[in-house]
This record gives sequence, C-alpha cells and structure tokens, in this order.
Amino acid sequence: MILLANGKVITRDDLGVSYLPNGGVVTDGGSIVAVGNTADLKAQYPQAEFVDARGGVIMPGLINAHTHIYSALARGLSIEGNHPTNFYEVLDGTWWAIDRHLDLAATRASAQALVMDSIKQGVTTIFDHHASFCEIPGSLTQIAEVTQEMGIRASLCYEVSDRDGEEKSIQSVEENKDFIDYCEKNPSDMRKAMFGGHALFTISDKTFDRMTAANGGRVGFHIHVSEGMNDVYDSLQNYGRRPVQRLHDHGILGEKTILGHCIHVNTAEMDLIKATDTMCVNNPESNMGNAVGISPVLQLYKKGILLGMGTDAYTNDMLESIKVALCSQRHNACLPGVGWCEVTDMLFQNNARMASRTGFPTLGVLRPGAAADVIVMDYKPYTPFSDENVDGHILFGMTGRQCQTTMINGKILMQDRQLTEIDEEAVNAHILESAKRLWGALNHRVY
Repeated sequence: MILLANGKVITRDDLGVSYLPNGGVVTDGGSIVAVGNTADLKAQYPQAEFVDARGGVIMPGLINAHTHIYSALARGLSIEGNHPTNFYEVLDGTWWAIDRHLDLAATRASAQALVMDSIKQGVTTIFDHHASFCEIPGSLTQIAEVTQEMGIRASLCYEVSDRDGEEKSIQSVEENKDFIDYCEKNPSDMRKAMFGGHALFTISDKTFDRMTAANGGRVGFHIHVSEGMNDVYDSLQNYGRRPVQRLHDHGILGEKTILGHCIHVNTAEMDLIKATDTMCVNNPESNMGNAVGISPVLQLYKKGILLGMGTDAYTNDMLESIKVALCSQRHNACLPGVGWCEVTDMLFQNNARMASRTGFPTLGVLRPGAAADVIVMDYKPYTPFSDENVDGHILFGMTGRQCQTTMINGKILMQDRQLTEIDEEAVNAHILESAKRLWGALNHRVY
C-alpha cells in the first residue's frame, strides 16, 4: 500500500471532490483505494508507504492515443539524399525507409526509447501503431515484452499495408491476428490489442477483406485516415468513394475503432463517423510538421464525435501537444476565443473514454476503484490555483519534463525524476548502439 500525498490534488472526478489543496491518494495493488487530505490519509493508513509529492500537483497519468514506436530512433537523423517536398516523399523517404531497416532488435530498442521517455513525461498509457517491414513476425511480442518490463500500459497493433508487396502485407495481417490471439489467451489490464492499418491509399480492397476476416470482429481497428490528400484522391479515383465511406463498406468503422488524423474529411464523412460511433485522434504537431493541414476539430466536436489526442510520435510530451492543438485551432479558425474546451477535453477526458472502450480499466481520474496511474508535476504556481483554472496553468505553465513522479498500476516507476525500475544508463547505451546500426544501414556508413 502506498500513500502519495502532500500535494495539490486534481482528481478530474466529476462525481466527487475535484480539488484538494493539500491531499493525496492511497493505492493498493493496481487500484486507488482512497483520495483525501494528507493528514486524514496518514491517520487512516499509517501502514502505507509514504511518497512525498513535495507540494507538487498530483493528477491522473496522461494517455497518448496515437504514437509510433518505430520512429523512436530517428531523433537527430538525417537520411542522405532525402529532401521531401510533399507528404508522400516524407513517408517514402523517411518513415518507410526507417521501418524497412527495423529488425526485431531495433524494434525492441525503439520500444525501450519511447516507453522510457513517456514515463519520464507522465504518460502512463500509449496507443502504438507499429511498422517494421524489415522483420514483421514477432515484432508486437517484442514491444509487449518491453512495455511489460518497463511497466507502461499499451494498446498495440501492426500497420497493415500493401506498399512492400503482397507477402509483407499478408505477414502484417497475420502479425495483428497472432497478437490478438495472444492477448485473448493472456488477458491483462496492462496490454490490449487492436488491428492496425496504414493509410487507405496503401491498402487494397483485397487486403481490407483479409483484415476483417482475420479480426473477426474481436477488436477495433486503428488506422490512418485522410492524413494527406493522397487518401482522398486514391479513394475517389480508384474506388469511386471517399475514404470514410470505403472504410464503412468494409466494416471497419465502429465504437472500438480509432481513425488517426482525419484532416481531409468532409461533413458527410463526419456524419458517418458519428453514426457508427467511431473514434478519432488529432495529432496537431505532426500534422503541422508534415504540412498536411489542420484537423477540423471544432467541426468534429459539433458532430458529437469522440475525439482524442495523440502525438504521432512527433513528441512524447502530451502537454506540449495540447498547447499546439489550441494554437492551431485558433489560427485555423482566425478566432482567438475557440478551442479551449475541445482540446482540454480531448486530452483529459476523451483519451480516458477511448481507453475504456478498448478494454482498459478506469483511467484518467483519481477516485477509489480507478486504476492507480498517478503523476506528480513539479509546479509551484505564483497565481491562484484550483480546479477552476488548472487547465490554464497546464496550458501556460507546465511541460511534460516537469513530471517528477510517475506511478503506473500502483508501482512507482519514477520518483523525484529518477527511474526506479529501469537502469537508464544501461538501457540508453543499448538504444544508442541500435540507433548507430540503423543510421549506418540507412546512410551506408559507420556512426
């Protein structure tokens, strides 16, 4: 039993106390058993191990609803001769080039890098969308082993695509199926499976049929949709309908399915997404960095669509992403007063709702019975602070690197910015060697 207290508690609990100026949480196993004032909790649970929040902000762990482990070793990388001028060239010259060189060892190192960085920035759950066309079979198992060893919650899937030929496409379908089978035989609140797919312009109707047959309705799909205009042009020219309609025709949509990006969707497609209760994820920094456009978040919200927030692995800092999401929506609408409720709901409420739909326990809230995923932010406000203005403090005062303590499933994985379950220096050395090997293969030289 652990008592994490002596901090400003933001519970995100609409059913109970939402703010305590000096409070904490008591956890036992993987669940929260009590939330209250520090003095009261110390008196009620004298046997609990005390973890001092040192006056920081105690809040629920953050959720990243869309990321890519396969890109983790790209930080600082420049691929010789790669000078993209459009989105397709970004994909083909950078990301597909990387994943075509990721063997199982490099996949494992990539997972270690992203998971460790996430824990250090208060991210306690990730929805990953993996690709390693160099070596597909067993790649999700490698990632799952890392997430289990390091203690983070993870929803995993493999990115089905026809871009490297039919054999690789079939292997990617089988990798999803095998991992879904594994998760069914070994159920866990820490690990979930989805069925992944790349953008529609790289997936044929034949492959969609293989995907739905292999899935058999067991889990939701996690797929890129209309991130660039490539999807729209390809769907209209080769299939006579827009991307979301094409997904609907193949039985891909539904309440457990996540559509990543959804930048170039029209109102009819939004209506179809809403009618099928399908989820969407916005990835603001990645979209702007790739110059593909800005997702119509305000319009999607008006339709009542469940819309969450991810990073597309552009960063692992969810608080950085929420800042960009707000600025981009206001810039796009030319209105300085919009977007506040939408972007904060995306990160702090909707991501948890999406996690619940995909089988995770209650996340994103500090209340008895919820999962013991708790973080402490090293934030000392110099203006009034409470549940009424905490989002303003987060948007204009906090960054992920201010996370000082991270608890996942009742285990302290980082305390006072020191990883407790991971030998960071040893893991970093292993990751660096994998990165050098990958960079050398991409640029045909030794690093």
